[in-house]
Amino acid sequence: MSAASAVPPRVSASVMTHPVRRAQAEELASWLGVGNLAVDPDPTGPPSALRTALVAWGQAEETATHHLMVQDDVAAPADLVGLVTEAAARFPEDALVFYTNWHARNGALSRLAALAGAAWVRGVPQEFTPTLAVCLPVEMAARYREFGHRSGDRHDDEVLSAFLRPGGRMALLAVPNVTEHTGTSSINGHASQGVRKAACPVDEATARPLLAHGPVLERPDWLPYMRNGEGYLQLSWGTEPSAHIPWREALPHTGVSEQALRGLEAAHRPAEAVREVAEAFGDRYAEELWLHAVLLGAQAEAVAGRLEARPEGGLEGRLEARPEGVSAGPELARLRERAVSTLGLASLPAEQRPGVTPGQAALLTEYAWSAIRCGSSLLSRSGRRG
Repeated sequence: MSAASAVPPRVSASVMTHPVRRAQAEELASWLGVGNLAVDPDPTGPPSALRTALVAWGQAEETATHHLMVQDDVAAPADLVGLVTEAAARFPEDALVFYTNWHARNGALSRLAALAGAAWVRGVPQEFTPTLAVCLPVEMAARYREFGHRSGDRHDDEVLSAFLRPGGRMALLAVPNVTEHTGTSSINGHASQGVRKAACPVDEATARPLLAHGPVLERPDWLPYMRNGEGYLQLSWGTEPSAHIPWREALPHTGVSEQALRGLEAAHRPAEAVREVAEAFGDRYAEELWLHAVLLGAQAEAVAGRLEARPEGGLEGRLEARPEGVSAGPELARLRERAVSTLGLASLPAEQRPGVTPGQAALLTEYAWSAIRCGSSLLSRSGRRG
């Protein structure tokens, strides 16, 4: 045990904001019991989340072991600081992230982790680190602040990843997201990404036992993800940027054959749901989403097998624990439900998300589950192991 882990954590916190949203930030700070407000020091200058974030990271209190930075456009439980303190006690030396974007690779990674039974997952090195709600040890925060002052970037999430990459230890992402992004406006220029929500949104009561005791997924061997209605596979986990590889091109590296995928598609893709999804969102999207979810189910089953051997694997992670036949605890079942509920919506192009009706969202969720279940059986059919 390190010297840092022997010290009970004390978490100070800041809410970062721009003057145009100061009232919103003050309301959030009051709700969370946070005394520090980090206001953009150059509000009429070029938009820069980093500029304001560096103010927030400089507000760590003298007696604090960790500092939490929350952006002003989130919803969070009143006891967020308490929840973060518990997490910091468990992982005292890690950067900890409590929100993951539903349309990003880290969001796809969080869904994979949820289905496999993990409560924490190490972030994707090649992508930005979500910073809507992030906690750093104070020593790390000071080093990150120095690093940020030397950066010419304006995106604090990209700069945080650039800071963490050389050490080979990206942030730990909380798989159950207790914070949620509110609205679609963006001072930093992200409005074109459309509706941006959490990948695995759950309430505090669901998240707390999972975050306290659930397993950690460090690195899967491959990751299926979608962007703008198309399926891709992440194969590399190094520090260099990686291209988005279409799943057909990357599939030979997974141990899953396209023949096996097409066999499942022919035998098990639900015809009525296919028709409804295709009518609403197009034939290609209907195919891409279903095959993506098959791969997600297959990889989640493989990863779950590895997690079961972990000493902290008390929350059993097998995919047989479905919302309709739960055997692994209600919190994990709820997390899995919520993770799959965002899959179809997040996989659509940004311009299509606002028009999705509640009925269509439910259709996409059931459609995805039908494929995930097929994917979990693909492991035994193909004989591959994670």
